[in-house]
Amino acid sequence: MFENLKVLELSSVLAGPLVGSFFSELGARVIKVENKNSGGDVTRSWKLKSEDPKASISAYYAAANYKKEVVWANLKDASDLANVHKLASEADIITSNFRSGVAEKYGLAYQNIVAFNPGVIYAGISGFSKEDPRPAFDVVLQAESGFMSMNGSPEQPPVKMPVALIDVLAAHHMKEAILIALIKKQQTGKGSHLNISLFDSAIASLANQATNCLMAGHIPQRMGTLHPNIAPYGDMFTTKDGKYLVLAVGNDAQFTKLATITGLGITNFETNDLRLQNRQHLQTSLQEYFCEMRSDYIEKKFLAENIPFGIVRNLAEVFNTPLANRMIIEEEIDGILTRRVKTALV
Repeated sequence: MFENLKVLELSSVLAGPLVGSFFSELGARVIKVENKNSGGDVTRSWKLKSEDPKASISAYYAAANYKKEVVWANLKDASDLANVHKLASEADIITSNFRSGVAEKYGLAYQNIVAFNPGVIYAGISGFSKEDPRPAFDVVLQAESGFMSMNGSPEQPPVKMPVALIDVLAAHHMKEAILIALIKKQQTGKGSHLNISLFDSAIASLANQATNCLMAGHIPQRMGTLHPNIAPYGDMFTTKDGKYLVLAVGNDAQFTKLATITGLGITNFETNDLRLQNRQHLQTSLQEYFCEMRSDYIEKKFLAENIPFGIVRNLAEVFNTPLANRMIIEEEIDGILTRRVKTALV
């Protein structure tokens, strides 16, 4: 799809590299510049205890760097910098997450590159904003954007999500912006200067929780898996064989089917408002049913009636399912077989 596209990656860690991987998966040539003085992208060293400490890459690095050509460079070296400038002059897309002032210092800011590559699509990723140079790692953004305040159980302190989700969200927003810029370039022949901040991406992703606050004055609290607007949605139960089962019943018709199967009845639960008001009673009654049934039996019954539910699975169990297994892609990097999940389905 993008075989004739050349992407220069002047970004590291997760958000920018995920954007590069998206384009490499779709056939683009992606050239990743890494600092040869510091050992390259810092995620090369972010290894689990179970990984080989002498290996040149980590699993974390492999997660975001698929089919990229690595160019090692010291930007303080005139010859290396000239080579990076040449790559920039040939690039259709450049991703960058330099700290404030660094890109300008080496002539790699948009205003520098557009002078010799006027059609370039330059995609800059910042933490909070171009004006706010604070270091912005994912957990900091999860705290500052409100995500942690809502995540976890009420009896426990705030919890971060186990994936660097703000980086992932920013990568998706950046991909959208670049794809729009490519359409614009097709139509007008002009490049674009894009900037996505992790903070803006986080705020944009608050979705209904933001609107609940802005319109209804509701400040979301830690509710575990529960949904503030719908019941039983996120309500979790234990089955006879010790599995955790979560429901996502979003309308009255689905609840009627659930009530029929479980023998619950719908008195006091006829509407979502009533189910929210009587949530504790609803949970207790449903748990009495689920604790007597095996998860495989429930799965069969609920699938037959199209009742939304999920079994909580660990990642080994997840990747044993055909749906997840089809998302795995492999590549050898520095003699190491790497496996990751793809970002594009084609």
